[in-house]
Amino acid sequence: MLRHLFAVGFMAAALPALAQDSALEPFTIERSWQIQRIGSPVVSPDGRRIVAPVTRFDMAEDRGHTDLWMWNADGSGQRAFTTHASSEGAPAFSPDGRQLVFVAQREGDRAPQLYVMPIEGGEAIRLTQLATGVQSPKWFADGSRLAFVSRVFADLPLDEQGKRLDERSSSKMTARVFDDTVTAWDQYLDERQFHVFSVPAAGGEVVALTLPTGLQLPRSAVQGTDSLFDLSPDGRELAFVADSDPAPERADNDLFLLSLADGSLRNLTEGNIGNDGNPLYSPDGRHLAFVQQRIPGFYADRGRMMLKDRRSGAVRELYTDFDRSMSGLVWAADSRRLFGAIDDAGTVRAYALPLDGGPRALTTSPSFGSLAVGGSVLVGLRQSFVEPPTLVSIDPRTGRDQKLSTINDELLAGTALGTYESVTYTGANGAEIQMWVNYPPGFDRTKKYPFFMLIHGGPHNAITDGMAFRWNAQVFGSWGYVTAWPNFHGSSGFGQEFTDSINPNWADKPFEDVIKAAEWFAAQDWIDSGRMVAGGGSYGGYLSTIILGREHPFRALVAHAKVYNLYTQYAADFATQLPRFGGFWEPETAETIRHISPHYHAANFKTPTLVVHGQLDYRVPVNHGQELYQTLLMKGVPTRYVYFPNENHWILKPQNSVFWYQQVRRWFEEHGGLQPAAAAE
Repeated sequence: MLRHLFAVGFMAAALPALAQDSALEPFTIERSWQIQRIGSPVVSPDGRRIVAPVTRFDMAEDRGHTDLWMWNADGSGQRAFTTHASSEGAPAFSPDGRQLVFVAQREGDRAPQLYVMPIEGGEAIRLTQLATGVQSPKWFADGSRLAFVSRVFADLPLDEQGKRLDERSSSKMTARVFDDTVTAWDQYLDERQFHVFSVPAAGGEVVALTLPTGLQLPRSAVQGTDSLFDLSPDGRELAFVADSDPAPERADNDLFLLSLADGSLRNLTEGNIGNDGNPLYSPDGRHLAFVQQRIPGFYADRGRMMLKDRRSGAVRELYTDFDRSMSGLVWAADSRRLFGAIDDAGTVRAYALPLDGGPRALTTSPSFGSLAVGGSVLVGLRQSFVEPPTLVSIDPRTGRDQKLSTINDELLAGTALGTYESVTYTGANGAEIQMWVNYPPGFDRTKKYPFFMLIHGGPHNAITDGMAFRWNAQVFGSWGYVTAWPNFHGSSGFGQEFTDSINPNWADKPFEDVIKAAEWFAAQDWIDSGRMVAGGGSYGGYLSTIILGREHPFRALVAHAKVYNLYTQYAADFATQLPRFGGFWEPETAETIRHISPHYHAANFKTPTLVVHGQLDYRVPVNHGQELYQTLLMKGVPTRYVYFPNENHWILKPQNSVFWYQQVRRWFEEHGGLQPAAAAE
């Protein structure tokens, strides 16, 4: 039985005659790339100004260009702050609010460097010239210096880094030797290490901060290092994350405190065998907050809020009964509370997190993330299935939000958007499963629609109310599909027991949840049960391939970046996570793998399946795609392999993205899951 939680039509209704006006343009994949994408904002110390990166895409050039934009916090205006031909990112206001530091790669820069620019306008001044580049700038509280991260050869002075990079790129001998992690996300690693450095705010000598400790920030942090260090307000202490376990087959990220006065070092979390991270000093310097997990090697363990009193040295856990993970944390200016963007039952909600008292949800729907504070002002990005990330201010007492950015309004006002709602249904073991259902523009319950079951990745993530550009329900809706995103067993945001309920059996409960959802849709008068299809990426591709080996109602499948063979997944960049199953050489683990690894069930494969993979995918190496594709070929099952030599786990380049959507649509048209476009007109 399906039950409606709440209908969500407010965002569609806010735009004029969205689904009813035939003059509106459909939400095609090409149109989605016209949306300007706002990144994480920062707020000036006095709370008057907000700066965020805004990326626009050029389809002909097949790339994005990012400028920094500025908004008045009272909603009175917005403008581009930088207009240079280079892209800018990682903005941070100086403590006095008069300058903005950012990262850019401009003329003569070998790699991204630090630039500082007056808020009132003027020329940007370059502060660094490092061959290894910079990232994650943070101001010291007195404004005299900046800290940043660079990935360097630990055995070389900074001024010799470029020479080794040149030697590597020009050498005819290309072998690499590894004693540690081999790959991370979409790149092979070398011996370079992530370290924190400082530089005077006026430019000058760069000083190594963490390098003398013999510790490094986690090697796998190739997607960003912002949450791996913080500076105390008095400028005397640096908190940073480093792996304290020397064994390459394990990781134990601990939180270290480095005295910048005398170089002394302390492991704050030595007794915890799980990962610790996201250090944040309170503005008054009294406390250090951080997030702690306690199950080693399990990325989806609940992140607990920990608080160190820097006067007494005591460390305590806050909110022991709050069954959600701490994320997106920022301190309030008064140091009496934090704010967080918490994954909560299919929505990212802004929470107030007082040091004394319990968590309180400020927002309900849609989703709010990328929170930032300046003075008494709290801002964030609001988004939903029909609204791309939009800058808003949030009342820190009531949660009411005020829209600040309008850069996408004209485009959206001319676009036909569908509607959506959250529903629950009974899944595996009688559990209540939350699911997002998206309807195409002009949805009419007297007609019949094809159905596309979207299967999210992770598995320990959730689909929250937000605009996903890689698997966009609005694009699929423009083809005429009703789509559904079920947050099946294992999804985050529904309590730790629910998240951990699929370990080590990844397959059975999520499979049953998806099939029960499909059965409900097949029974609806407005669904054409003969044109039901399904697909997903990463774990979603894995579950699609599990479906391929079992009885199901789908005419065709899409398996993108899928885990197909759990034995060969040991080549992945996060293979150290797999021991949560136990080693495959252990008898009890081998039995589990035989049940849940899709390749063991190839005898049952018969559904037409589109296989997609990127060469640079080291999260799920490309062999998985080729193994599945060639297995289907050998069995005579209709299949096609779409291979991207320059993409990773995600399809990120504009023209590749357009091609991906075109291939998915073509596949469904060829195999009865969608009426061909020409016939539909």
